[in-house]
Amino acid sequence: MTTTNGSAEHLPIALRTEALEQLLTERGLIDPKVIDGLITTYETNVGPLNGAKVVARAWTDPEYRHRLLEDGTAAIKELGFGGMQGEHIVVVENTATSHNVVVCTLCSCYPWPVLGLPPSWYKDPAYRSRIVKEPRTVLSEMGLDLDDDVQIIVHDSSSEVRWLVLPERPAGTEHLTEEELVPLVTRDAMVGVAKVETP
Repeated sequence: MTTTNGSAEHLPIALRTEALEQLLTERGLIDPKVIDGLITTYETNVGPLNGAKVVARAWTDPEYRHRLLEDGTAAIKELGFGGMQGEHIVVVENTATSHNVVVCTLCSCYPWPVLGLPPSWYKDPAYRSRIVKEPRTVLSEMGLDLDDDVQIIVHDSSSEVRWLVLPERPAGTEHLTEEELVPLVTRDAMVGVAKVETP
């Protein structure tokens, strides 16, 4: 689809997307129902809420936490989360002395079943290159200041292995139930660029 001057670049993104989808559908290359289903799944049915449920269960159930750290994929499946982009998830735990953060230096590999679609900053070349070289500086720029004696470990996701951070449970939440803990857990804390705040 082109404008009168022969260029499609000035058309609204939604219109260009619709035209491309129509063309690919007409050629039999995509099924709109499949595309719509994927979008609905990752925008509505899954996302950071799934990961938050995993974290809250690990915080309240020591046996589950052990299984999660031993075999993240299997433990996550216990809660019904799995599928595309979640075939092999390794879970690492933040503590008072070590802090884990996740990046994908090659592209934007990300554990969709527990975190939904990756945020734009995760795909940004600056984050992907700098977090490896100067993690403390990048985390500080993102609002997370860690003490100098805290070891920072950077994990590089790939198509074979995706990482999920089990954040530290904030002090003062010992009285909260699993269900009450879920809303406290953010996507950024499960990537390792933030901590879970005390309510």
